Amino acid sequence: MTPDLATLSSALGAQYPSVAALDPATRDKVLMHDAQTIDAPAGTVLFDEGAPCRGFPLVLDGEIRVARGSPQGRSLELYRVSPGELCVVSTSCVFGRHAMVAHGIAARPTRLVVLSPPGFDAWCAQECFRRFVFGVFAERLADLMALVEAVAFQRLDQRLATALLGHGLVVHTSHQALADQLGTVREIVTRLLRQFQRAGWVRLARERIELLDAAALRGLAADRANAS
Repeated sequence: MTPDLATLSSALGAQYPSVAALDPATRDKVLMHDAQTIDAPAGTVLFDEGAPCRGFPLVLDGEIRVARGSPQGRSLELYRVSPGELCVVSTSCVFGRHAMVAHGIAARPTRLVVLSPPGFDAWCAQECFRRFVFGVFAERLADLMALVEAVAFQRLDQRLATALLGHGLVVHTSHQALADQLGTVREIVTRLLRQFQRAGWVRLARERIELLDAAALRGLAADRANAS
């Protein structure tokens, strides 16, 4: 194994134990002939809706934001892919050999290895990697079902309250980023945040939201559970 191949194999194995468990000959053959390493600056479009599937991404560093857009320019964040995780959109695309149904953007500087479809098939022929892929696929599918339920049945103010919780007392984000995450427009998010501020729940600043009354936000978010 060449030094570069050894380094790449070790880096992947550290993030993805199922890769380390692969038969070394199969693993290294795919890395040599059916894999591409990509260093993407923040904001890089890694795949787009309607585009043919170019391969299967494995994230070494950084984060991929996967979202689905609308003809009106709105975007709904589906999930994010961090090191050690898999992209369910890419997985279904590779398995089905169909076009991408969402787009993926590097949320910050990201390094990833992209397996070609034949390389992905070769690794999936081994049980350790196949079990890992289907296991994560099932988890991601459950997450997406929860997102569909939230979009369909939960009020936007409840979803916004939920989005603000779990990040500490200060959330560093923009109104536009929250709108993208919730699948709405910035103006509505701004209006709701100002309502939260008037109620004394938050304090707003540029790309900074300070939580003054997290208990009130949790109460609003919990209204959905009480109503179901």
